[in-house]
Amino acid sequence: MKLNEHEQAILAGNMGPARQRAMAQQIEIGRFFDAEDMVEVAQAHIMADTESLGEAGVRFLEDLADMPLDQCKVCIPTITDPRGADFNAYQRINHDPVYVELERRADQAFRALGILMTDTCINYQTMMPPVLGEHLAMGDTGVVIYSNSVQGARTNYEGGPSALAAALTGRTPRFGFHLDERRRGTACFDVTHQPATWTEWGALGGLIGRAMASYYEVPVINGIHGPAPTSDDLKHFGAALASYGSTALFHMVGVTPEAPDLQTVFDGPAPDPTKICKADFEGFLAGYGAADDALDVVVFAAPQLSLLEMERCAYLLKDRQVHRDVALLIATNPENKHASDRMGLTQTIEDAGAVVLEGVCFYQMHARELGEANNWTRLMTNSAKLTNIIGGYGYEPVLANMERCIDSAVAGRIV
Repeated sequence: MKLNEHEQAILAGNMGPARQRAMAQQIEIGRFFDAEDMVEVAQAHIMADTESLGEAGVRFLEDLADMPLDQCKVCIPTITDPRGADFNAYQRINHDPVYVELERRADQAFRALGILMTDTCINYQTMMPPVLGEHLAMGDTGVVIYSNSVQGARTNYEGGPSALAAALTGRTPRFGFHLDERRRGTACFDVTHQPATWTEWGALGGLIGRAMASYYEVPVINGIHGPAPTSDDLKHFGAALASYGSTALFHMVGVTPEAPDLQTVFDGPAPDPTKICKADFEGFLAGYGAADDALDVVVFAAPQLSLLEMERCAYLLKDRQVHRDVALLIATNPENKHASDRMGLTQTIEDAGAVVLEGVCFYQMHARELGEANNWTRLMTNSAKLTNIIGGYGYEPVLANMERCIDSAVAGRIV
């Protein structure tokens, strides 16, 4: 790989062993993906919850943080994905204190490295959103697909170690979606039913994701008319598309910045489109139904809730009470939690018997163990992404819109 003078100096160890090791790792990644050189990145986003890290990963971070600060401090703005424990609410959901303590250690190590503990997968809605053409090293699926598609920034899916290496060097290998040629459309979808809820936007993402054959496929969505989709609409769509399809970039004609029309996003004529109609949506949602009305837990997470979604939850729960046999969990990031506190939304939600979780996402906080500790099996959610993931943790997922989820939590059964 071609390295400039600054990168050569890092590799030579002139800036300490931690950065030297990080640059060597980036070079190996670049060679694997046939990258010609490095690209300077403006931000990094690290996925490193303790369910993934384990004891060994946390010790690695602690050893790194023990180095002199000038050698181990990140050199670009670096933020974190949702963490594996809410330090303020873990006892309310029977979260094992052993896992919580491991999370505290990871949190302390990250802080010592100069990492901003944003603890979010919706950073683009709350702080320093990426801009068109900006190169990034982002980790979370929802963060990557939203940054690439809605904001026109450039990033691949970065694993925790490679995102940390980017944070220490300010560089990532130039391959994949950092390249113009990888950002061209490869498949076309014609949508004839306009999604009306966040759940339907997630269903659309799931439908298209199931049709993707590889990471490098770039779907182009045509037929979205009427009012422009909101940030939350596109958040749910992108998160589901990334989950079902391992997809990092989409173009939506007339909506996303690189897709003013079909001709612009394809090399040559657009391929014959795959049509997605109302029956496809209905079939997708029916696939996550339930054989009976039993219900254990309702979860709003994956992605974390925006302030507007928090307001909607508060409106739907006002002067109501969650059934004693059902848990209702709502995950948002610290910024939105503090805003919800200030605006009285948290109070309204928790007065109804729900639990607001801060800086976490349900499936990243030892979801199987939480299910066993609380006897949760049947889980209802409005998130198509969570529906796709949570079955692997031993749950029976049911997908429905927010209104139906909350009505069910209050009734104590699926309605």
